[in-house]
Amino acid sequence: MTASGTSRTRVLVVTLDRIAEQMAGPAIRAWEIATFLSAEHDVRLLTFGECRRTATAFDIGHVEIGEFRAAVEEADVVVLQGYVAATFPWLQHADVVLVVDLYDPFHIESLEVLRDRPLAERDASLASALRELDAQVRRGDVFLCASPRQRDLWIGHLAAAGRLNPLVYDADPSLRDLVRLVPFGVADAEPLRTAPAIKGVVPGIAEDDLVILWGGGVYNWFDPLTLVRAVDLLKERVPRLRLYFLGMRHPNPDVPEMRTAVWLRELAHELGLVGTHVFFNEEWVPYERRADYLLDADLGVSCHFPHVETEFSFRTRILDYLWAGLPIVSTDGDAFAPLIRHEGLGRVVPAEDEHALAAALAELLTDDAARTAAAADVRRVARGMTWSHVLQPLAEICASPRRSADAGRLPPAVADAVRPARRLRDDAAAAVRHLRMRGVRHTAGKVRDRWRAARAR
Repeated sequence: MTASGTSRTRVLVVTLDRIAEQMAGPAIRAWEIATFLSAEHDVRLLTFGECRRTATAFDIGHVEIGEFRAAVEEADVVVLQGYVAATFPWLQHADVVLVVDLYDPFHIESLEVLRDRPLAERDASLASALRELDAQVRRGDVFLCASPRQRDLWIGHLAAAGRLNPLVYDADPSLRDLVRLVPFGVADAEPLRTAPAIKGVVPGIAEDDLVILWGGGVYNWFDPLTLVRAVDLLKERVPRLRLYFLGMRHPNPDVPEMRTAVWLRELAHELGLVGTHVFFNEEWVPYERRADYLLDADLGVSCHFPHVETEFSFRTRILDYLWAGLPIVSTDGDAFAPLIRHEGLGRVVPAEDEHALAAALAELLTDDAARTAAAADVRRVARGMTWSHVLQPLAEICASPRRSADAGRLPPAVADAVRPARRLRDDAAAAVRHLRMRGVRHTAGKVRDRWRAARAR
């Protein structure tokens, strides 16, 4: 299946996310996959979003909907993430090995993203996510997940879709080939400081202050409010404490500010903490400069609610904490909590308990020996979570690409069977959602893209 006369596989990596100086998790993952695979294969990274980065080791660029089919037909292996498979039903029959990256359970995430929206809008959003997931599960040859918990989740989906069948089971009863564990990784190179970023730079934060870093965006499934209340409890006991939110504005302009971010600002102002103990970095930090911010922090923090989203999440911000050797204080319940607890990487506290959170933060901020010991364990664990390590299963797939054992009798995509009336209803609900969130110009662009996709099918 490789390019004629060569041993290099032609790999196409596809994302919907913006690839630029400022990147969120999906784009970072796609970028790192392309970078890693390009050492042995001919790699092309395409995004349906904005593309402002260049690369020397692989081809990279923006792709229009009408150009996508030709790009797929030129590949041996396609690695895709996000809402792609249902948009292009012809992918069901494409002569490629399709690797579906399911590290982000977006259908569960959608339940929280629009939680404060009308029920009809939430129903339409979930229906769209499930159509996409159906198309991915029915066509994928290999599926990537980020944790053992996620692996259980996706095996359940595959079984319900008929993919756990005699052909697949006989070929591999363990399903290790079908569902591969490929977590988010950390950079192989050690983080290097290029310039101060927080201490002595941000007004109100001195060089000898103790910085707690919230290393990513503020979304509805996170709980920064309990964290701010814990800081309020600690401000007298640890007067040099400074809480820094790394990125309030998402780099993807299609992602609106969520209600939790609004409540966070309101609470911080109400408690009189803004500019003294709580600080907001409004813009997303450039990917190449994130080390400067991480190395200016003393602790990394991650707080979330006891939701089902938490159980199946894989917090990418914690990988940055590991990379930078930051001790971690985290809420219990996610995939990282057992690792933090068992490996001594910091402290794990119950959800929505500001007193327990304040105690854990105080311990690590005031006990230099405890903080140093945790940092050493963080660096030790990080060495086993580099991109070159976690992406080995994907390297194996590309070195010997092959279709799934049941590829010859895959069931038809659910996306092909959706009744026109239901699709029209969902499209109308999506149009209303885009109008409310992004305005007329953005909605017109979405309608134009949908029309082009229909013509490309």
